Amino acid sequence: MLMTMKKQNKFAALALVGFTVFSLASCDKDDDNEPIREGIERAELILTEVSGEGVEAHGDHFHGLGNAVEGESIVITFDENGIATSNGHLHLEAEAVYKIELKAWDYTGKEVQNDFIADKATADHYKAFLIGGDFILNPDSDDESGAIFQPREQTYADGSAVNGQYETTGILSYFTIGHDNEGPTKEVTYVLRRLNAGVKETITRLDWNRSDYASAFAGENVLELTFEIHAEHGHHH
Repeated sequence: MLMTMKKQNKFAALALVGFTVFSLASCDKDDDNEPIREGIERAELILTEVSGEGVEAHGDHFHGLGNAVEGESIVITFDENGIATSNGHLHLEAEAVYKIELKAWDYTGKEVQNDFIADKATADHYKAFLIGGDFILNPDSDDESGAIFQPREQTYADGSAVNGQYETTGILSYFTIGHDNEGPTKEVTYVLRRLNAGVKETITRLDWNRSDYASAFAGENVLELTFEIHAEHGHHH
């Protein structure tokens, strides 16, 4: 009898050791710059080309989006580590304007991207950035041929209005690369960042590509989705 007791204890102790090691390993993983993902199993960025009369780059934003006509879409899919599993290398037209929509699913298969913009109080903690690529931003371009990334929700998920650029989050955004950024492939990361209180209202439309965004805007990243963009010259016929 004693023998079995001892055995069981030993087994229990081993199980405990195994468990401790496992949790340590998980912690190490976090330190490894693993994105802190709020239970998100997979994500998508859907890029849809938009065009139409009056759709044009203007400084740090676009004009004419309200009347834009949607063209073809391409879906980039990402796994739980933010690594692209399909369409991770995009060929985009330099002068085209693309609507970018984020979709994300939790481990139960529920779509959760709108949870980040459930209402103003919630959305006040989140902002999307597009980091990397060393873009020439449009306001720094001589002829409006630079890059623009414009978060552009019109309403929160509860139906109330989003008021202006400081309230937008970037679950829905619009993007152009611009001719100034043609050339080598650019690796970029779509980042959804959870910000500390009071930070979001300090972020302007020029801050989306800042390499020092993490120190400038205190918080932690919820999503980091990395993919490649190759800007190409040319129009659709």
